[in-house]
Amino acid sequence: MVEHRASAVHLGRGFWTATAALGVLAIISIVFWWLAPDSLFILPSVAAQPGADIDSLLRFMLASGSALFVFVAGYIIYFAIAFRARPTDAPDAIGVQVHDNHVLELWWTILPTAFVVLLSILSVKIWYNIQLAQPANGLVVESLGHQWYFTFRYPQIHGEVTDEMHLPQNQPVVLNVTSADVIHSFWVPAFRLKADMVPGLINTIRFTPTTPGRYPIVCTEFCGTRHGEMSALVPGDDGKANPGAQWLVVDTPENYQKWYRAQQIAHAKDSDALPQASSGTVDLSGGDAKLGQQLFATKCSACHAVGPYSQRIVGPGLKGVLHDSSHPNLVDGDPATPENVAKILQKGFTGDMGTMPNATANSLTDKDIANLVAYLASLK
Repeated sequence: MVEHRASAVHLGRGFWTATAALGVLAIISIVFWWLAPDSLFILPSVAAQPGADIDSLLRFMLASGSALFVFVAGYIIYFAIAFRARPTDAPDAIGVQVHDNHVLELWWTILPTAFVVLLSILSVKIWYNIQLAQPANGLVVESLGHQWYFTFRYPQIHGEVTDEMHLPQNQPVVLNVTSADVIHSFWVPAFRLKADMVPGLINTIRFTPTTPGRYPIVCTEFCGTRHGEMSALVPGDDGKANPGAQWLVVDTPENYQKWYRAQQIAHAKDSDALPQASSGTVDLSGGDAKLGQQLFATKCSACHAVGPYSQRIVGPGLKGVLHDSSHPNLVDGDPATPENVAKILQKGFTGDMGTMPNATANSLTDKDIANLVAYLASLK
C-alpha cells in the first residue's frame, strides 16, 4: 500500500503573525485581571491579612491561566485552518509527522515545570501563614458551630459569647473552630478564609483583621433544615437580614477593650466572679469528680474519648490515664501523674497530635483543673 505523506512544512510568516497577535491578546488579559476591580470577583473588599495575599494569588492564577488559554486556543484554531486537509490531497494522505523534536520537548517540559514550581511557592507561603505560623502576641479565640448558630469563647470571659464575634484591629488572631453537633463551616467573605467545623476535630486559621467594620459570618455546609439562618447574606422572610444572623465585628483597640470588659462583667453574673487565670501550682485537693465529669463533657469530649489511649479523636483516649501501667507518658513526655496532668491543663501543649489549649483559652480556673484531674483519676 502506498502512503501519501505530506511534505514537511516550515512555519511561515502567517505563524509568526498569529503568534504576535496572540501575544498582544495574552498581555491584554494579564493586565485586565491584574487591574480588575474587586467587585468583578463578587466578593467584598478585603478586611484582613492574608486576604490581600489570597486575592493576589487569585489574580496571578487568572492572569496566567488566561494567557495560557489564549495561546493554546489560538494555536489550535490557527493550525486547524493553516494545515487543514486540501481538496487536492489524496484520500489516504497522512499529515506531517512531528516527533523527536528535542528542542520543542525541552521547552514544553521546562516552562510548565517552572510555572508549577512558582505557583507552589506562592501557595505554600500563604498556606503556612494561615495554618502553621505562630504570631507574636496573638489573640486565641474559639468558635463552635451549633444548629443553627455560632458561639465564641475568649480568654478570661466565662462561658460562651453569642450574637457577635469581636476582634481588635491589627492584632494577630488564632481562631480554633469545631462543632457541637454536625458539620458546619466558618466563612467570613471579607477575610477570604474558611474552615470546616467538624465534631471531634479542631481546625485552626490565623489572620490579622485590618479594617474596622461589621462583617457577616456564613456557614457553607448544609447542616439541617434551618441552615439558611446561619448566613447573614441570606435575607429572612421579610426581606431583611435573618434575625439569627451573626456578625464578626472588627473594633479599634480602644473599642475592643470596652466591649471585652463589658462581656467579662456580663458573663461574670452567672458565676458571681470574673474568671481568674490559673497561675502557679494548682492545688488538687478537694477536686470533685462529678463536677469534673460535667466539665469534661463540655470542654474536653470534642477531642478526647473516655476510652483507651488508642481510641483517639484528636487527642488520645484518657480512660485509665492515671492508673493503666501500659498507658504511655503524657504528650509532653512526662509521667502520667495528677500533677503533670494538671500542668498540661494549666499551660497547654503543642505537639504531634496538635494543640492542647491552655487554661486561659479553655476558661478553666484552678478549681476546674482540680475537678477535671479528680474525674480522670476516677476512670479506672
